[in-house]
Amino acid sequence: MPICLFTLLALFHSMYTSASSSEYQSRAHKLFSMSPLYILPIGLLLLHVPHWCSSAAASDTLTAGQSLAVGGSKLVSGNGKFALGFFQPAAGTISKSQNTSGSSWYLGIWFNKIPVFTVVWVANRDQPITGPSLNRTQLQISSDGNLVIVHNDSVVWSTHIVNNRTRASSINTTATAAVVLNSGNLALTVTESPSSSSDLPLWQSFDHPTDIVLPGAKVGRNKITSLNRKGVSKKSLIDPGLGSYSVELDTSGQVVLKRLNPSVVYWHWASSKTSSLKLIPILKSILDMDPRTKGLINPAYVDNDQEEYYMYTSPDESSSTFVSLDISGQIKLNVWSEASQSWQTIYSQPADACTPAATCGAFTVCNGTAQPFCDCMGSFSQKSPRDWMFNDRTGGCIRNTPLHCNTSSNNKNTTSSTDIFNPIAHITLPYNPQSIDVVTTQSKCEEACLSSCSCTAYSYSNSRCSVWHGELLSVNRNDGIDNTSEDVLYLRLAAKDLPPSLMKNKRKPNVGAVTAASIIGFGLIMLMVLLLIWRNRFKWCGLPLYSNEGSSAGIIAFRYTDLVRATKNFSEKLGGGGFGSVYKGVLSDSKTTVAVKRLDGANQGEKQFRAEVSSIGLIQHINLVKLIGFCCEGHHRLLVYEHIFNGSLDSHLFKKSNNADAAVLNWNTRYQITLGVARGLSYLHQSCRECIIHCDVKPENILVDASFAPKVADFGLAAFVGRDFSRILTTFRGTKGYLAPEWLTGVAITPKIDVYGFGMVLMEIISGSRNSPETHNTSSSTSYHAEYFPVQAINKLHGGDVKSLVDPRLHGDFNLEEAERVCKVACWCIQDNEFDRPTMGEVVRVLEGLQEIDVPPMPRLLAAITAQPGAAYSV
Repeated sequence: MPICLFTLLALFHSMYTSASSSEYQSRAHKLFSMSPLYILPIGLLLLHVPHWCSSAAASDTLTAGQSLAVGGSKLVSGNGKFALGFFQPAAGTISKSQNTSGSSWYLGIWFNKIPVFTVVWVANRDQPITGPSLNRTQLQISSDGNLVIVHNDSVVWSTHIVNNRTRASSINTTATAAVVLNSGNLALTVTESPSSSSDLPLWQSFDHPTDIVLPGAKVGRNKITSLNRKGVSKKSLIDPGLGSYSVELDTSGQVVLKRLNPSVVYWHWASSKTSSLKLIPILKSILDMDPRTKGLINPAYVDNDQEEYYMYTSPDESSSTFVSLDISGQIKLNVWSEASQSWQTIYSQPADACTPAATCGAFTVCNGTAQPFCDCMGSFSQKSPRDWMFNDRTGGCIRNTPLHCNTSSNNKNTTSSTDIFNPIAHITLPYNPQSIDVVTTQSKCEEACLSSCSCTAYSYSNSRCSVWHGELLSVNRNDGIDNTSEDVLYLRLAAKDLPPSLMKNKRKPNVGAVTAASIIGFGLIMLMVLLLIWRNRFKWCGLPLYSNEGSSAGIIAFRYTDLVRATKNFSEKLGGGGFGSVYKGVLSDSKTTVAVKRLDGANQGEKQFRAEVSSIGLIQHINLVKLIGFCCEGHHRLLVYEHIFNGSLDSHLFKKSNNADAAVLNWNTRYQITLGVARGLSYLHQSCRECIIHCDVKPENILVDASFAPKVADFGLAAFVGRDFSRILTTFRGTKGYLAPEWLTGVAITPKIDVYGFGMVLMEIISGSRNSPETHNTSSSTSYHAEYFPVQAINKLHGGDVKSLVDPRLHGDFNLEEAERVCKVACWCIQDNEFDRPTMGEVVRVLEGLQEIDVPPMPRLLAAITAQPGAAYSV
């Protein structure tokens, strides 16, 4: 009867309780402070309450002296949306049976009204309750005020509010209550006196998320207590234990997705504190693009003296929505569909399911466009099919046949093996390769792998040998989403597992075929010898040819004399760059016009030349100049590009206004040029196998074709860094007026130097004139700071007068909204601190109108120029 009394009192009082933040106030205080005039009639009513009341009625509150048992009752939030109790993941529903021996039980919170059993929080996720005596398992409030799970008189799980003991030392634990709030948050509250209540709970489940974040919950950290609210994926569909991936807000203010073992950060999104493009507007613009997500949630970011966190709310409280960290390592936004009676994933990040590190386990291939997206490599099988059935692929795959490899007893460094290699094409190479620098051919690379019994695969590309020992992780198929890799991995297999297609090639040929092949081979060798004798006056470099995908002819190796003839002895110069001059030429077919770049000086020849050919030869993008061929004879090193007939951007942008024949670029053309250049640079930074830094972004290196579509040129000699943007020292130097401040300090560079140069180009596209001091008609250096266009641009932008910045030759014929957008992007791009500049991918989204952008601050360097008359700008 006392339990039923409390239940009715709680239900009665819940009518006066809202779903707002007042839920955090103690329900116990409200109940204990009720007028006796209310309690008396309710007590009289209980005289006529039927027998089922003591077990069937559901409350949202558990007080001291009460308990929840396995297979027993549950707590239900005041709005009926969430429930707290013990459950079995394998069953998929709440078990009401007492015959539960041998099953794992957990305490958790789930959606109460949704037919698909969906758990949103688990208390003892790594401490399941198993075995007999489950009737001795209870959730209760202990004598020290903690909420605990007790099994066979032992504490299995506790809220551990000992850190709050300073606050809770004087409380009356009999007034402590656990409440399931309307938001799905489990709060441990206390009333210190009948006349006061605490504003915040002693403990709450929202501070200890599992793999799901509900509306109103925070992801971030408490700067005072060091509490880090991070999510960790579950192990499988039937095991809520700690999985392989985590999401958190790190100390630098970035939302980070990590693979826990091996520890790899595979995705991050900068916060609005450190990123020039705010994350919240980005999220809103992305969600508003889809009718299913438009207005569905409201994301927010908070950074103050006490906390830094992200949070989202749902305007429609009747809808059921949650954000989860999936078993595969993706963040997903899920919404309940009444029509289909199922959860719908309407947004995922990263978009490609194969982006998370090792999402399919060892010896697997991931394909983001396939269903299912994980599969074993050839001649491998799932290590645990049952685990795969429930999406736990951490065990990966195992060999069907063990490798054959023996170490000589006389010489431990000598091995013998009959193993073979099976190529897997169009994939990303596995995690953690080992490079063998002394190997110069593919056959030697294969031998190096066979010589070690632990070597499981190798790859040979661009004269570089990489081998892998042990498990192969993160092998992803080229799916056209986030992965466009064309690498080939040679997987080591036992000879009996050789695929049938390759077995045919291994059959022993007959004597006639061998004889015919020998005669033909001898004839070809003699022909090659004659050709070499005829061309003995040439000294070739031995550079391998690289085939362009989509081009049947590939890259052409030209003779130097052919290029001399094509360019009429280099008589028509088109321009010059940091590493040489460019000349116009016509190939021997008299139809193909080309631009031939001659690298000046033998000292800077072969190394830079090889880098350029190996990089540009594999790159295909509409906004990048295409490489047709090369020449490498003696000290001559030349590159042959497609010829862009309209020349470079500077010749069109900076024409003199007194030239009657000069056609001024209209605004629409300028805007399309900015967008095209941004896409080209974004491709170099983010879509190539290796991040390519241009290092010299300026109008002279932006060519325009007959329709004024832009093509970025002269990027082949750029510095290469890995995808993690590891810093490297370099001796490259760009062009005065477009150099980022970090160039001048001699520190290592990142792709953000290209962002800075692009920002300066945007300034010139807006104004139609040069930024550099030499082009300004200043009477003296003392007035230069007032003339320097970037200073004008940031000041006018802050003053709301972007219109006066646009090239006057357009006579006001331009889109003001686009002009303001370009000006904002330009000012963000030229920020002094590289971390404040956007990535080129972010720039593209802003210029496409897919993201909003705030007004940037004045860069410190420009502020110094403005504050110090007479100071010269020397960058």
